[in-house]
Amino acid sequence: MPVRHTDPPPAPSRAPSSVPETPARTRSQKVADSPSLMAIVAIAAIGVLLYTVFLFDFGHRGDWPAYLLVLVAESFIVVQALISLWTILSSGHDPRDYTFNEAQRALYGNQVEQTMAIGIGMRHAEMQLNDFPITVDVFITTYGEALADIRKTVEAAVAMDGAHTTYVLDDGKSAAVRDLARELGAEYVAREGNAHAKAGNVNHALSITTGDLFVILDADFVARPDFLYETVPFFADPTVAFVQTPQTYGNLRGLISRGAGYMQTVFYKFTQPGKNRFNAAFCVGTNVVFRRTAVMEIGGIWQESKSEDVWTSMKLHERGWRSIFIGTELAVGHTPETIETYTKQQLRWATGGFEILFRANPMGRGRALTLDQRLQYFGTATFYLVGIAPGLLLLVPPLQIYFGIAPISQDVPGLTWFFYYAGFYFMQIVVALFTIGSFRWETLLLATASFPIYVKAFANALLRRDQAWSVTGQKGVRNSPFTFIVPQVLAFVFLLATSVVGVWQAQLDRAFSLAVFWNILNTLVLGAFVVTALKESREIARASRELRALRRAGREPVGEHDEKVVTPVLPEPREERRTAAIRPVAPVSPPRPAIAATQAVAAVPRRHRAVAVRGPAPRPTPPPAAPRPPAPVLPSQSGPPSISGPLPGLPIGGGPGRARPPAGRPQAAEVPEPRTAPVPVVPSPRRRSASGADLAAEVLSFSGDVPVRRGDRRSR
Repeated sequence: MPVRHTDPPPAPSRAPSSVPETPARTRSQKVADSPSLMAIVAIAAIGVLLYTVFLFDFGHRGDWPAYLLVLVAESFIVVQALISLWTILSSGHDPRDYTFNEAQRALYGNQVEQTMAIGIGMRHAEMQLNDFPITVDVFITTYGEALADIRKTVEAAVAMDGAHTTYVLDDGKSAAVRDLARELGAEYVAREGNAHAKAGNVNHALSITTGDLFVILDADFVARPDFLYETVPFFADPTVAFVQTPQTYGNLRGLISRGAGYMQTVFYKFTQPGKNRFNAAFCVGTNVVFRRTAVMEIGGIWQESKSEDVWTSMKLHERGWRSIFIGTELAVGHTPETIETYTKQQLRWATGGFEILFRANPMGRGRALTLDQRLQYFGTATFYLVGIAPGLLLLVPPLQIYFGIAPISQDVPGLTWFFYYAGFYFMQIVVALFTIGSFRWETLLLATASFPIYVKAFANALLRRDQAWSVTGQKGVRNSPFTFIVPQVLAFVFLLATSVVGVWQAQLDRAFSLAVFWNILNTLVLGAFVVTALKESREIARASRELRALRRAGREPVGEHDEKVVTPVLPEPREERRTAAIRPVAPVSPPRPAIAATQAVAAVPRRHRAVAVRGPAPRPTPPPAAPRPPAPVLPSQSGPPSISGPLPGLPIGGGPGRARPPAGRPQAAEVPEPRTAPVPVVPSPRRRSASGADLAAEVLSFSGDVPVRRGDRRSR
């Protein structure tokens, strides 16, 4: 594979927008390579196995009803613990190999110095892989999120280093979002209908765009300027289908947001990096870069599930494509802050996981996956069974308090049971403390209280009931949290009554049993969850009173998204890029003779013009405008178009192992040299901004008759 060797880009200290250096190893990477972690994980695995042997020894069995509940629940936990420990041991693998490092060094070619010279930074620098320019589309999916959150996301996406086009894909069809996109320099797209939710929205965008790579960002994830710099070089390897980065949250303020955010810590710091070793890292729906040809090969983003990200990943892996996960935090977003949003998010995720288990069991016949990939996807598909386990274990103490039914035989010494039980659960806590540095009680609380969500998700997937799509940060009327936690409230009332009965029995028997202690602990955990719901309910009631007061005063606030657009709304048609945009970036040409001032100004696109003309100059008559090409015709106006085949003008490569052109290498079309005209040459509209090398070549070739003044934005 040809690799272009260039001088390294300048350090970040040279200019605010210069190329960042390679980030230092994170704490999680250092921990993953630590021999201590291997020793702790090995001890934890031994503890899991010993507890499993103890649990399945029927000589220790107590009464069958309670014993079966414990056996089923603990089996879910044991299987996931073994898969997780095995994956964590593999998390030290770093996917940044020689190919990546060389591709990153040559990503901007020789444009770094030139773009700095004319003051436009790296934002408009053309990127290249294997000496061929590539094009990137950035898709921001929106559906009623707060306008302030969308603004931050779009601003950050437009400002990312590297030439790209940002599209706001608005399924909310909001006029305010349309105006915001135009204000910030992004393209606005709104389709007819919302068929297939987010997957359909992205597939519709793929049918009207042509970027070699495309980025997916949720509306509340603000990307760093170096997002493309840290991800695009991986595509120098023609077998890479997508690069996933972690979800990092910046709103860890309340109990729900902290618990939901901390739940993802081990997954993004150790589980996903460990999956790299088995080529099983999967997409999580945002902060991801895809190769268009890979997605087109499987017919587009998977639309038959609300967890389109995991399904799409599995389909790509079955075709032999590679996936990459990097632990560098390149975008910060929002985690659920309320019980309602948390419940909807977990229900959607869990339903998607169980759908994989029932519809495409990774361990079943016909799956074109390696054994490692099968085990990893099986762990993903069964992960939320662990969430059902607390619901089963909550029933064990009441059985013993009311009916005297115990899961473990009374002949087993308490110290023996404690040795095996602590060897299992205590070592899990030690692993958590060593890997993430702390043990989060908020996570334990949510894990215990979420069992009704996962039971419902299991039923949805088993009965193939459709689950309505919901957005984590959607803005609108908030519902009472008690609408979503009726089972938890009933369980709390039942456990509270059982605790009272247990304490009363303990006073009569003058003996405090382990079952009573365990039941009181479960009651406190669910009680804390109910208290959180009460606080949310009071906040919602206060907001409702304020709204009613405004309505009585005739000052009802106008919703951000009340005004709707007429669909479909497509990007403005643009002519194909010039030959310079599809050929390797050429070095800057030597200085040319002086040219007229008006010709010099016209030679640079208006938005990047860094020169001005001293004194008055006659306004030239522009040449007659070429007829605008007709707007693209969608295959269907009632839903997302079919994208089972290649898009016009885009080469489709085969799967890995078959001949396929390198990433981003379209067939260059010869364009004749423009003839000299007596009037200034106005560039034809471009799909993307000009490359840094092109701009530098034009500006640096101006003679001394054309003074340079940065920031001049005067029109022609």
